Amino acid sequence: MTTTLRPSGPLQEGADGARARHYDVCDNGRPVGSVAISTDDAFGPTAGVLRSLSVEESRRRRGRGVIAALAAEEVLRGWGCTQVRVEVPADNDPARRLAAALGYTERSRNMVKDLGPDTAPLPQGLTSRAMSEEEFAGWRQDAVRTYAQGWIDRGVSPEQARLKSEADHAGHLPDGLATEGVRFQVLVRAGEVVGHVWVALREPAPDGTGGFVFDVEVREEHRGRGHGRTLMLLAEDITRAWRADRLGLHVFASNTPALRLYESLGYTTTRYNLAKAL
Repeated sequence: MTTTLRPSGPLQEGADGARARHYDVCDNGRPVGSVAISTDDAFGPTAGVLRSLSVEESRRRRGRGVIAALAAEEVLRGWGCTQVRVEVPADNDPARRLAAALGYTERSRNMVKDLGPDTAPLPQGLTSRAMSEEEFAGWRQDAVRTYAQGWIDRGVSPEQARLKSEADHAGHLPDGLATEGVRFQVLVRAGEVVGHVWVALREPAPDGTGGFVFDVEVREEHRGRGHGRTLMLLAEDITRAWRADRLGLHVFASNTPALRLYESLGYTTTRYNLAKAL
């Protein structure tokens, strides 16, 4: 058995250095699967993505997937990529085992919760209001820097992290606070802001729309008092007000307190985001 990759389409190249290509996975010259790879729009041309990998059912469990993935990584190295990432659905255990065997580690995960009809009143002494333009300006400056640092702490180069952070914030907030389908709400106690949450209306699944928590933070001096839970419940109420019944979020795998909070609130993992250095 000789497993190789054979291009099934032309190399697609962009002016910014982006590349993408599809391949057949061949066994002694016969196609038995497919692979798609590209550079990463979010992190730049030195970051690669293993977008898909499949092998025919009758040809699995013989090492072809491992060989195909390693061959795809070699192509990405030839493109100048220094890292590669892959997204794996939470219910795809074989893909997770394959990724682990190849040295991929969890970088982050996506989670979702199906919302019931019941709302949660704010605890006594707490109120909420919309974030002001002045508050938003200060938040955005800090958020771009903090989000980039989060990726740097997880092995992403400073330049890639900066590009990712700037692109994400510009894409999600093209009109700032006036961006359609976006809410920034602050939590207030005794006249002092203790935290904020950023929620947006989006389509998390083909069967309907839902909310997505892009940012939730409790100010350091107010942590440990349950305000994070209150902000998440506030985000759920905002989502219900949009007549949506699902709320999703993204969390770094190393953020254990946040993971525990989300799990305690009923959020379940839908996708693992894995990565490895090349």
